[in-house]
Amino acid sequence: MTSLIILLSVVLLVVVAVQIGRISELSSKIRGEEAAQDESNRFHASFGLYFMVAFLVFCVGSALYYKNYMLGYGPLKAASEHGDSIYLLFNTTLFFTGIVFILTHIALFWFAYKYRAQKGRKVLFLPHDNKLEVIWTAIPAVVMCGLVVGGLVVWNDVMGDVKEGEDVIEIEATGEQYLWSIRYPGADNALGTKYFKNIVPGSNNLGIDYNDPKSMDDAIVDEIVLPKGKKVRVRITAKDVLHNFYLPHFQVKMDAIPGLPTYFIFTPKMTTEEYRMELKKYPEYNVPADPNEPTGPKKWEVFNYELACAELCGKGHFSMRKLVKIVSNEEYQKWLANQKSSFETNIQGKVEPGVYPWYKGTAVPVSDPKTSVTSAPADSTKAPLEKATKSK
Repeated sequence: MTSLIILLSVVLLVVVAVQIGRISELSSKIRGEEAAQDESNRFHASFGLYFMVAFLVFCVGSALYYKNYMLGYGPLKAASEHGDSIYLLFNTTLFFTGIVFILTHIALFWFAYKYRAQKGRKVLFLPHDNKLEVIWTAIPAVVMCGLVVGGLVVWNDVMGDVKEGEDVIEIEATGEQYLWSIRYPGADNALGTKYFKNIVPGSNNLGIDYNDPKSMDDAIVDEIVLPKGKKVRVRITAKDVLHNFYLPHFQVKMDAIPGLPTYFIFTPKMTTEEYRMELKKYPEYNVPADPNEPTGPKKWEVFNYELACAELCGKGHFSMRKLVKIVSNEEYQKWLANQKSSFETNIQGKVEPGVYPWYKGTAVPVSDPKTSVTSAPADSTKAPLEKATKSK
């Protein structure tokens, strides 16, 4: 019934538009083409001014209304150290482009009104004006150079890699349809190598090379937990199609590309709890998180950082989310100590001896890396492939 009413309404609007056109045509014949044209020019020019005012009010008003949710103002401040420089660059760019946006639209519609066709008006042809051309070329060029240079400075600062020997936590995020696999290093603070031909569904989904001593204590976790104030380097890869590693509250966004590892470096500066306390100061976050439960927890109480995929990767794209927790260093160390290695979880006791040359059915102690590999072949990344496949 609703669809029928909508369809009839559309048909009625079309009929009305056609009839108005016919009436306008008849009126022009009665009054004369010249008078009708002059009235039409005046109407459309005046309508353009009204539209300009409504349009600019809508743009500025909607920006102010949604600034706390969509533009990074208000409570949604950057939770990483580099985020402030990105916001400064954004605000600077918005300032200059906002001025140009408003002035050019005012000029566009005002000129259309002021210089509309009128009876007795002659067109003035102005072929050249050196002063005007210098002004509208030089000013935008200077502003654009400033924005580009500022952008390059921020880019080089944000996208630089860590220095050798720098104290940093390195984790790995692997995207696939439709989940993220997060790998943490163990006590050696180093991620082991992996090779896509080592992938064994169910026991080695990432293709981790367990002939590499650094792989023995690596852990695959269900959530991302990081300490406040510690630099983090994220290795970003993909197994199938393009994905995108996106941490919106930390201003972190990088494509995950099959066969081409990328990375991002950031330093969290606010724990999850501290960010909740910031949100608590704003009235829009002191409303129930679930409108159907007015006495339930408020929005600030249920807030969590999250990892999302910002690349449309298929029909299950929406499900590629991970919880992100920023905690104190003490809490992080305690959490990390409770994580079991992927070898212990997926390999130990589940793979027959002989799949890996050194594996005898028990885990090699990770506390003594020297004993991790005693008989690995020279090309350890490819050696386990055939045996691992046959052992299924």
